[in-house]
Amino acid sequence: MTETTREDDLLAALPTLSRVFRLGEVHGREFLAHGLMNRNWRLETSAGTYAVKEITDVPLAKVRRNLAVLADLAHEGIPVPEPLRADGGEFVAEVGGHGYCVLPWVDGEHVQGSDLTLDQARDLGAVLARLHEGLRRHGPGPVPQQAPTAKVRDVAVADRAAATLLGRLPAGPVTDFDKAATEALQDRRGLLARHAGAQPEGDVPAGPYGWTHGDFQYRNLVRQHGRVVAVLDWDRLGIRTYGEEVARTAQVQFGVGGVFDLDRIAAFCAGYRSVIALSEGELADAVERLWWKRLTDFWQLQFYLDRQDAAFGEMFLTDEALLNWWTDRADEVQAAYAAR
Repeated sequence: MTETTREDDLLAALPTLSRVFRLGEVHGREFLAHGLMNRNWRLETSAGTYAVKEITDVPLAKVRRNLAVLADLAHEGIPVPEPLRADGGEFVAEVGGHGYCVLPWVDGEHVQGSDLTLDQARDLGAVLARLHEGLRRHGPGPVPQQAPTAKVRDVAVADRAAATLLGRLPAGPVTDFDKAATEALQDRRGLLARHAGAQPEGDVPAGPYGWTHGDFQYRNLVRQHGRVVAVLDWDRLGIRTYGEEVARTAQVQFGVGGVFDLDRIAAFCAGYRSVIALSEGELADAVERLWWKRLTDFWQLQFYLDRQDAAFGEMFLTDEALLNWWTDRADEVQAAYAAR
């Protein structure tokens, strides 16, 4: 979809959105091209400045459920923006076959993990833990007594997926990316063969669980003067083990340039564990499962081939470098996560 088509969709919807969300007269708009999934705009109106999201990647009923949580979290002092309600009290308005939500615009910056100080990394861990505590009280529903499961992908299934993707790439690589992706997939098949015996046991991760954000990382965190002032993008709110979200956040936040910033991972985990107690064993289980998931998954390359979006191709190659670095230094990575 071209940017012109995106603008046409919004222009057609704007009169209705302005009316049902009581935005007033629109003075300016800007398409935010850096979003990976949904489509987002910044609107300047007579009533204020807002972020408008066209929801493309999540069922609308789930988005409505998730947005309903934010008001309670905000009232507890957790840094989340309160979504606007449309006429009738709904958080999502459907216009022209598309769903839209509107939130107040929060000025600030998105800071990648390696640019945080150690104190900021430690504070980020504490912010995530306080968010988990808030979701214990204000999650969208009760937490089941049975622990959540996380499917562990079989080596043979992963190898077949790699072979299928190789078949979708040109037989004679015609671009630098095609060549790099082909080599990466061939190397991955070798990694899978060498580490087939390291598959985690069972589908039930260790440790406490509850409602979690699902994508807590720098692209969804707004900072002002070094502090987190807004946690964005609640599309993936769900029940998971806390260790799973801690492990994933640290990987996305502090896995930069194909390597882990182990000092900042240690500070982040120490900050989290100062609020919510996770044992070394529970964290080790989460890290092992995350490593295995990365070893057996190819979602970035699949998105690149399906959507022809270069951003996903770059993510695949960067994460591939990190996976190899991680695999070679597994003990060092586990030690960083276990730090207090």
